Amino acid sequence: GSSPTLHLVPCNLHPADLFGFRFLIFELCIMILNKTNLSAIASQAVQKAEAKVFDLPEKVLQFGTGVLLRGLPDYFIDKANRQGIFNGRVVVVKSTDTGGTGAFEEQEGLYTLCIRGIDKGQKVEENHICSAISRVLSAKQQWEEILKCAHNPQLQIIISNTTEVGITLVEEDIRQDPPASFPAKLLAFLYERYKACNGGVHGGMVIVPTELIVGNGDRLAEIVLTLARYNKLEDGFVHWLKANNTFCNSLVDRIVPGKPAAEAKQKIESDLGYTDELLIMCEVYRLWAIEGHDKVKNILSFAPADSGVIIAPDIEMYRELKLRLLNGTHTLSCGFAFLSGFNTVKDAMEDEAFGQFVHDLMLSEIAPAIPAKVNAEEAERFGLQVLDRFRNPFIKHQWISITMQYTSKVKMRVVPVLLKYFADHNKVPQHIALGFAAYLLFMKAVQREGRVYQGQWKGEFYPINDDKADHFFHQWKKYDADELVQQVSGDAGLWGTDLSALPGFVPAVQTHLKALMKEAPADLIARLK
Repeated sequence: GSSPTLHLVPCNLHPADLFGFRFLIFELCIMILNKTNLSAIASQAVQKAEAKVFDLPEKVLQFGTGVLLRGLPDYFIDKANRQGIFNGRVVVVKSTDTGGTGAFEEQEGLYTLCIRGIDKGQKVEENHICSAISRVLSAKQQWEEILKCAHNPQLQIIISNTTEVGITLVEEDIRQDPPASFPAKLLAFLYERYKACNGGVHGGMVIVPTELIVGNGDRLAEIVLTLARYNKLEDGFVHWLKANNTFCNSLVDRIVPGKPAAEAKQKIESDLGYTDELLIMCEVYRLWAIEGHDKVKNILSFAPADSGVIIAPDIEMYRELKLRLLNGTHTLSCGFAFLSGFNTVKDAMEDEAFGQFVHDLMLSEIAPAIPAKVNAEEAERFGLQVLDRFRNPFIKHQWISITMQYTSKVKMRVVPVLLKYFADHNKVPQHIALGFAAYLLFMKAVQREGRVYQGQWKGEFYPINDDKADHFFHQWKKYDADELVQQVSGDAGLWGTDLSALPGFVPAVQTHLKALMKEAPADLIARLK
């Protein structure tokens, strides 16, 4: 029962070892994050949870323990609880067999969210102890306990992030303990809910998947109904499912890298005064756009706590803004940046000339040509936020990673913008043409290593992870630069349209491609003015 005594033995330490020795002592003496120790945390560098939150009822069932859910939806719910406008907690279902729930149990659902980034040009460093999670239940070991949650009348919301593969139809018996797929687990829970509320209107749920597929709510609803018929569930349940439950399409956008590197994590824990095995990092920007009407707004009452939660009848505008201004700019910049010698997005944005290229590409060429109804002021506001995100000094986003499946990204993210720009302006968007030329040069494979083609630039080999790598390998062998631009641009099989028919596009790309092969990037950018 007595306190342990720590005996320090004098020894000679090299100065280089002092840093590691400091953290050895720190690990021996520091407390872990949990409810009992909350009151003992004295650091002013963290926003602590209030004790009253632990008495709040469970209002949300969450499928998934991943960092995106903890860094976005759970953050919003925690923030709303602090403001007293939701007053509910999240019971989490761990569906995968990997890992356990030990850290969540030891820390009683508490974890630290470290927000790092740039907001309106200012550096942001905030730490929050999030207390939205009440408990984590293992689907494999505690399925009956999970089904009991269906009997809680205050629980009206289901959210999920089981990766895009999670929303897949698997024809299976939902009476398994537990069912294998996420949609089958969800159907089993909703069927238990139907029985618990005797098919009443009040028992209906709002289901909001966050998996990164277009129409995620519609797709999940379709699979659940198909599984209900496969399991021969009664017509009364199917009617209740369709009439009283709302499946919402949603879009999430926040970079949540997860746990920081060991040394950075130790430094944060030393400053905060406790250890946290669940500590995660995220950027400042956050968006959760949810498709829904008044019923959804009433049930998702945490939404007003943060402007990052948007509930609207149509969220297509937010999808287009993200797809074009963030993803499209990444796609048109990644090859050019990599060939310019920049490893990360942050590195490129710190270069004055390249940063100006990205700015002008996004706001002068992509934003005015988004192929959807988007307000110009909204596009500029979103674009400026994206530029702040690109400059985030705490996130090291590798350009080479962004080049994965380069061709399909150009087709999906860039071609519709290019067509709209020509339709509206009847001239060549030079920044887009330069980005397209850099894409063609990046796709010039020179050899194959195992199953991956490799390009070569300034004596160094790099991987080309693209389904069309073999096609471009042979195209570059067959044609010179000018011929290649003509052939590739005119390949409707690649783009779904003939880009060579756009007046002046092929000559512009040809000029940029030949310049890329012999000139400094800053000189090319200067000529775009």
